[in-house]
Amino acid sequence: MIKFLDLQAINEPYRESFHKSLDELVDSGWVLLGKNLESFEREFADYCGARHCVGVANGLDAITIILQGYKQLGKLKEGDEVLVPSNTYIATILGVYHAGLKPVLVEPDPATFNMDPSRAAEAITSKTKAIFTVHLYGQLSDMEGLLKLSGEHNLLLLDDVAQAHGAHMKDGKKAGAIADASAFSFYPGKNLGCIGDGGAITTDDDELASVISAYRNYGSHKKYYNLYKGVNSRLDELQAAFLRHKLLNLDEDNAKRREIARQYLNGIKNDLVELPFYSGGEDHVFHLFVIKVKDRERFIEYMNEKGVQTLIHYPVPPHKQEAFTEMKDMSFPVSERIHREVVSLPISPVQTTQDTNYVIDVINAYTV
Repeated sequence: MIKFLDLQAINEPYRESFHKSLDELVDSGWVLLGKNLESFEREFADYCGARHCVGVANGLDAITIILQGYKQLGKLKEGDEVLVPSNTYIATILGVYHAGLKPVLVEPDPATFNMDPSRAAEAITSKTKAIFTVHLYGQLSDMEGLLKLSGEHNLLLLDDVAQAHGAHMKDGKKAGAIADASAFSFYPGKNLGCIGDGGAITTDDDELASVISAYRNYGSHKKYYNLYKGVNSRLDELQAAFLRHKLLNLDEDNAKRREIARQYLNGIKNDLVELPFYSGGEDHVFHLFVIKVKDRERFIEYMNEKGVQTLIHYPVPPHKQEAFTEMKDMSFPVSERIHREVVSLPISPVQTTQDTNYVIDVINAYTV
């Protein structure tokens, strides 16, 4: 079986350095808000090209804390509308809810699956105060279009970079330094993944960075003194240490992902399979390689029979989730088709050329 993602193989090269970091941590006795976190925050901010990085417990918290931070600064208030993609993972929308704001769903560009600036423009009302785009599957949204739109309407532009670590625009500006603030997840399966939950926020906004640094730690800037009604959401020392090791190889790993994607794009020749859009640049880090097939269940069964593991990202669109009953009567046909037909193929830095060629051959032999 060709695994969809072999985390053991991905982490194996770091085994010795991970164990060394664990030993150092145990010997030090300092497990939270220590030197590893300080170093990772500085190194990741430098990597992204941002002024600040604030480590938090997970990607969902990163989204929520950004919005709560802007509420503390008076740039957002309870009930304000935030534009979000209609075809994203539920976390982006949950973060908006958890911050006491109203998510307004926007259909994607059918080619890229990312937020369409023209559709976003149509969704703006007098209550809209922010756009929270998602760089789905590792491909940057149309940030030039969204920057222009947010500037014209005086909106905050925020981005969920959980799937796009290291992706950058043509001018070299990386995700994490393009929007007003960016939310990252370091869930184990991400391009930069730890071995548990982890997240971070990057921003050039000095005031926001100051607020969220305290907000993630019970609202405290100094032990037992609390400025805000904060939360407990801290990237721990162990995960920070592990991430520091893996960050050194992130660009190389992303390059391997792009090479596998090129093999798929050049090699898959089957009219029953719709391939993803790719411009050929480094605005895509291929966290996922997502195709579309009409009879998805039959295709997945076929791939399993041939020894290829696939996954679905994501089977149910947010507005059809039981959690969002208030959205159940909404219609987002582009998103509904995407969620009905997408299938993710194996892709990772440890995937061999032989495995990739086998996946291509299996797909090319697929018939109905």
